[in-house]
Amino acid sequence: MVNVKLCGIGKSYVPGKPVLESLDLEIASGELFFLLGPSGCGKSTLLRMIAGFVPPSCGQIYFGERDMTGVPPEKRNTAMVFQSYALWPHMTVRENVAFGLETLGVKGAEKAERIERALEIVQLNDFAVRKPPSLSGGQQQRVALARALVVNPQVLLLDEPLSNLDAKLRDSMRSEIRRICKEAKLTAIYVTHDRKEALSMADRIALLDQGRLQQVGTPREIYRRPANRFVAGFIGDCNLLPGEVSATGTVTTAAGDFQVDDCPEKGAKVLLMIRPESIAAGQGACNNFEASPRDGSFLGEACLWKLSGDGFTLEWLEPDSVLSPNGSKMNFHVPREHIAVIPEC
Repeated sequence: MVNVKLCGIGKSYVPGKPVLESLDLEIASGELFFLLGPSGCGKSTLLRMIAGFVPPSCGQIYFGERDMTGVPPEKRNTAMVFQSYALWPHMTVRENVAFGLETLGVKGAEKAERIERALEIVQLNDFAVRKPPSLSGGQQQRVALARALVVNPQVLLLDEPLSNLDAKLRDSMRSEIRRICKEAKLTAIYVTHDRKEALSMADRIALLDQGRLQQVGTPREIYRRPANRFVAGFIGDCNLLPGEVSATGTVTTAAGDFQVDDCPEKGAKVLLMIRPESIAAGQGACNNFEASPRDGSFLGEACLWKLSGDGFTLEWLEPDSVLSPNGSKMNFHVPREHIAVIPEC
């Protein structure tokens, strides 16, 4: 395991038009770290710079104390897992896994032992003589992981490895990949645009947009305390309620006065970020308001409502899916710890 440090790293293919603006990141040894963001935000470019496939325009890349910025890919001791698997269809699972070791010149008993260990970690020992076309998508992805693990990389790089799988298989593979990374004690950097993938798997997340680093934190930190409007909306469904900080330290909005944590100074224009599931029916200790539920959408485990009030509309996720009277005025509240205050701009 090794920590990865990015110091002022950036990339421009055309002068004056950065694909990735200069940023600093430190990824801890053994951490499963996610680069998350929409298409074109620079996350795959950053991953390829760490791998050595793309030279940075500025900055340095360190693995531990060693400066890797100018080191070629084959000498970085990294392994990459692609979304396309990139397996040899005419080779068996064992032969695919062995390919990297043969390139490194590993032979004999050590080679056999490392192959068996890699297959054991991904739970494919019983499939060693099968060929990739006879395997499911999830099994092929595990072969690709075993091929990466067998070379004992310092850093494992994963470029949207689940994007070619169906929804149900993606869900099961999330926990598998996390288990494999932790069992193998790897420092892993994982690129995705899927927020659920990042929230359910990551130790920490770096969220990027338009080549800029927007926020770094644990999944809970980013979900509950987003740094700005973009982060709030990208990481999950949310209500953004405009307001102004009053002299009493509350935030005055169209839905009423709200008590919040970490309130800015008096007169500040802010947005209250409230997740739909954070709204509760009935009176609470604070942050009460009245609204009428309309246009309910039954989602199975919950029901999504539009709450219409005097001058505001909010989305409410009713957890028990009991359809409330459509259009009837009701009392609601939001616990103060579930409200994040973000800048209005």
